[in-house]
Amino acid sequence: MTIAEDVQPRPRSEPIPSEGQDGLFTQTWFPVCLSSALPADGGIVGVDLLGGRVVAVRSPSGEVSVFSAYCVHLGADLSVGSLEPGAIRCAFHGWRYGMDGRCLSANGTPVDPKARLFRFPTVETHGIVWAFNGTDPLFALPQPDPPLPGTPVATRTLAFDQRLAVDPWVVAAQTMDLQHFALPHEGRFVEDPNDSVTWDDFSVGYRYHALMPGGEEYRVWASIHGSNIFWQQGTLDGRWFYWITGMAALRARTTASFFSWGTHVLPGEPPEAAQEFLTRAQMFMFNLLSEDAPVLMTIHYTPGLLTRSDAALADFFTYLRRYPRANPARHYLR
Repeated sequence: MTIAEDVQPRPRSEPIPSEGQDGLFTQTWFPVCLSSALPADGGIVGVDLLGGRVVAVRSPSGEVSVFSAYCVHLGADLSVGSLEPGAIRCAFHGWRYGMDGRCLSANGTPVDPKARLFRFPTVETHGIVWAFNGTDPLFALPQPDPPLPGTPVATRTLAFDQRLAVDPWVVAAQTMDLQHFALPHEGRFVEDPNDSVTWDDFSVGYRYHALMPGGEEYRVWASIHGSNIFWQQGTLDGRWFYWITGMAALRARTTASFFSWGTHVLPGEPPEAAQEFLTRAQMFMFNLLSEDAPVLMTIHYTPGLLTRSDAALADFFTYLRRYPRANPARHYLR
């Protein structure tokens, strides 16, 4: 028997569509920029997204929109244009676009009714501007449900300055890799998270109760929304907090991450207590990320032979294979 005859193909499960495969991306909310990147009195920011480029715009009235970035005349990047009352003005030949994306004027020539930008469904929440890849959103972004309604909530937001060389769903899959938390992160489950896994069309979540190697008690409802949004709400050592990580597919195998988190400002506590907890929560979560980052920066994510311990992860792969994909803006973004 030759060596070639003895070599067996590596077992692989059914492929999961990559972001950008066939020009399509998952239909989900993608973070575009921090709200703080857009001045309160109006501004424009250009961002790579979905294999092309978009602009996030805050009008002088405060309305936020996300458009395809390129002028339909000759393709000038509108992020180097200017903002006027109710319009974006292209820096090249002065074409003006309204906040609905329609061309309002074409430097004195008649306006072609087809001259318009692609306008994404847009929301501004958690201190982040989000755009939905589609013409109509399939689901709403999760929101905190604080146990003390009416109590002020201290929040923070952050854009991660490091890009991960994988699609966002690969990062999200770590949440559904239930044995992963107890192995690389050395957490010890107080209760089996497999017993509480709950699915719907556009999200999956479970109850997570673990004791960490640093002594922290970590007790949350953890979930993935769409293919790229990690959400958790619960307690860290008994104090309520929430955390959202939004991951943007800039292009195939390139992820940009945005974070927002918050906690109650409790009556009678020192003013700095909430901020100190937010710092602690950030360090806790970023320590988990730092443990995963070397793997995520080098992994060639190819699911192969799965075991009984991978049951939730295998179901997540099935969810991803069925997940709707589109790219209605593709002809505008490049």
